[in-house]
Amino acid sequence: MSIGNRIFTKRPQLNTNLIEEYEQLPVANIADKMNRISVIGNDIKLISSPKKPVTVGFAVTVKVRAGDNLMLHAALEMANENDIIIVSNEGDRSRALMGEIMATYAHYDKHIGGIILDGPIRDLDAISKMELPLFAAGANPAGPFKQGPGEVNTPIAISGIAICPGDLIVADTDGIVVIPLMEASNLLDQVKEYSKYDSGKVEAAKAGKANKDWVKRIINETGVEIIDGTYN
Repeated sequence: MSIGNRIFTKRPQLNTNLIEEYEQLPVANIADKMNRISVIGNDIKLISSPKKPVTVGFAVTVKVRAGDNLMLHAALEMANENDIIIVSNEGDRSRALMGEIMATYAHYDKHIGGIILDGPIRDLDAISKMELPLFAAGANPAGPFKQGPGEVNTPIAISGIAICPGDLIVADTDGIVVIPLMEASNLLDQVKEYSKYDSGKVEAAKAGKANKDWVKRIINETGVEIIDGTYN
């Protein structure tokens, strides 16, 4: 087996019912219920203009040599409407991994769920108007190489976050969270309940009834010195 230059065509069995459920939940609430440690770095942002506020799909993982998009092309041939292609690019920002032509193909021909790139795109003006959910680290006019090597549907990491083939990806304008596939069903009810609680706090703040007693309690518990005076 050629490690570093291979494509796996299959992933774990996926529960597509999860997509509609998670589309109703903000990424921030999911991240809170995952103890705030499963979020991809915020330099990777929403570039396009999708219709739905929350993008959800199953990971087609791609590992590329920095600045090379051969395996991204291969993944495009495999992905479908329930999939999000997510690309590890060694943190490289020196050249774009895709542009308008590839994004148009992904959206109109393949109808995939979305694309997340650990790297830039180009043709920003055109892509920013597209409905295909596309997250990337800004723009760069320099184009990619297309020689490989790389991998599809093997474990990858972006911003210190591990992503396995088939993991559930949830993304919105705040950012991207990765939910291990085996945890996605159990986590769902927890996030739903937390979202109700969070909405209640928003309504309390609007009504002037926010409970901020916890601030004083933690300040006291952590030994913060309160000085009734001016610093000089």
